[in-house]
Amino acid sequence: MDMSVFDLFKIGIGPSSSHTVGPMVAARRFLLESGMLDEAVGVEAHLYGSLALTGVGHATDKAVILGLMGETPQELDPASVDDKLDTAALDGQIALLGIKTVPFDAKVNLVWHKASTLPEHPNGMRFVLQLRDGSIIERIYYSVGGGFITAAGEAQARAAEPVGTPVPYPFDTMVQLLEHGRTHGLTIPHMLRANERVRMSDADLDAGLDRLWRVMRDCICQGLKTEGRLPGGLNVRRRAAALWKQAQETQPQNALPHDAVQQVSLYAMAVNEENAAGGRVVTAPTNGAAGIIPAVLRYYAEDCRPIDPQRGVRDFLLTSAAIGMLCKKNASISGAEVGCQGEVGVACAMAAAGLVAALGGTNEQIENAAEIGIEHHLGMTCDPIGGL
Repeated sequence: MDMSVFDLFKIGIGPSSSHTVGPMVAARRFLLESGMLDEAVGVEAHLYGSLALTGVGHATDKAVILGLMGETPQELDPASVDDKLDTAALDGQIALLGIKTVPFDAKVNLVWHKASTLPEHPNGMRFVLQLRDGSIIERIYYSVGGGFITAAGEAQARAAEPVGTPVPYPFDTMVQLLEHGRTHGLTIPHMLRANERVRMSDADLDAGLDRLWRVMRDCICQGLKTEGRLPGGLNVRRRAAALWKQAQETQPQNALPHDAVQQVSLYAMAVNEENAAGGRVVTAPTNGAAGIIPAVLRYYAEDCRPIDPQRGVRDFLLTSAAIGMLCKKNASISGAEVGCQGEVGVACAMAAAGLVAALGGTNEQIENAAEIGIEHHLGMTCDPIGGL
């Protein structure tokens, strides 16, 4: 499987990996690939299907504009978003990739095709770059879930491409991964680490994993102290901070094991609210399900009293990534394709497997935990209200 843990886990902003992160990446990629930025006199973005129907509620319009400006989800400061967008609206123009200034009016240059879909995926986008000589450059992209994007025809083309540098433990199914483990006497996190070492050093891998955990932990902390109301027009009040304060004030001196369940739920709620507010999150494996893995990971690091928490956190992330890769490869992590079972269900499977690995479980126990985690979410769907 030609996928890295850092393909699956991405640092970005809320509220949606497929409707916010993906479109931002696609808009920027379109301009980078156009090769004609110096000749540009205008740009349009056309949104189709699910992106058009629920895009405003998921900040797709804002993400596209920011992507055209050259912003990336992992580097963009969420606190700067409103100022950037307000300036563009006031000036009636944007600087493409921060370099080439062209006129831009979101009411004209962003086109919502709510009754149309593009052929390869429900989340379709068409970008048009208008050139000085009257010609245009046009490209179609799809946001396929979890922040992944493909150009039109790219998925089919990649299937025919030769595989890159081979990894020592290739797997497309859990059966293959378990067989590697039995043959070589290795755990799933050990095998994932060996595969990642083909792409990077141990030091770079650990630094990347540690950064993911740091962003997850910071997101929980921010959500547990931030009050107010969430954007979107439904006047939804943030609850995590008040509930966390209440829990801390009423916590008995000798807490019972089941009390941790309430804390885990509050951790997840804190991340979900930060995501809904457009804050910094880790796509895990999507933004819609971003609260689950950080919540369980903090439970492991703080409540399970691990002997080596740093190693456990890294094993957790590597193992959970393996489960996410399998789900993406063999099914989908796109809510637009398969509903919330592909987001929340996959995240629960990933978190369950990661926790068992961090606690020293066998490969078979890891597999069983992942199966239990996803089994009870099969058929789960969502019904957006007002595109939210």
